[in-house]
Amino acid sequence: MTVLLVLGPTAVGKSAVAARVAEEAGAEVISADARTIYRGLAIGTDRPPPEVLARVPHHLVGVLDPREGYDAARFRRDCERLVAEIHGRGRRAIVVGGSTLYIRALTRGLFPGPGADPKLRAELQARPLAELREELARVDPEAAARIHPGDRARTVRALEVHRLTGRPLSAAWGNERPFPWPLVKVGLTLDRGELGRRIEARVERMLAAGLLEEARRLWETLPPEAPAARTIGYRELFAYFRGEYDLPEARRRIVRNTKAYARRQLAFFRSEADVHWIDVTGRSPEDVAREVLARWREAEG
Repeated sequence: MTVLLVLGPTAVGKSAVAARVAEEAGAEVISADARTIYRGLAIGTDRPPPEVLARVPHHLVGVLDPREGYDAARFRRDCERLVAEIHGRGRRAIVVGGSTLYIRALTRGLFPGPGADPKLRAELQARPLAELREELARVDPEAAARIHPGDRARTVRALEVHRLTGRPLSAAWGNERPFPWPLVKVGLTLDRGELGRRIEARVERMLAAGLLEEARRLWETLPPEAPAARTIGYRELFAYFRGEYDLPEARRRIVRNTKAYARRQLAFFRSEADVHWIDVTGRSPEDVAREVLARWREAEG
């Protein structure tokens, strides 16, 4: 039995489309989002609304304490377990998300490397990307050549592996364990101008829905090194709470950083093989869902 994988940049409408496909196909949704998994981040991560969560079973949504670390290896283990459980209930599985390392853990497999080291990772995350790239070029030039210069997450992981094992990450490439089920990969894309407008509108909607209050609750309770504290939308507001700039500037930075993140996601996903891309510009989620479902059925023959 195949697993549908719906990927694409933030704000493209993946969650709405996946929920509609799930209703039609008798499927359950597994979130591949590194921040939606945390409790207390409902507004800032644009979590599916309660009525959707009530209609369609969703997994890995709002289940983790925001102080807890979570990585691609753990996601892969959870995803395999959940797919097996879903299939055991006689239902289908849909994985949907935009967290690039989580998607790659499914599409390209994982090698048996060390788990994340929270202290080391926080130290690396705090350094400028240019410094990280220089270090990676020294210790693992093959990885430096293959990892996109703007991909901070994979650069940090490559350095983390080298620091923890003394061996380059690239030495393990080719030994990855594939995902146990065939993946039907569907990517959603959108006119760049329209995607930018959607991001701007979504930020306004989040602020109107109470993002400021949600962020303040987290700011008062989260340690600075917590993964959730680095999430776009919260980290800019945390700086506002510290008095580094005013609220309009915080809003501008949230929009700017979200657009930059969307560009990095698209560049990453474009390198994935066998993705059936769908341009959703001017189309309703229902219309797109019909095409996604048709593609899934076609891939199964």
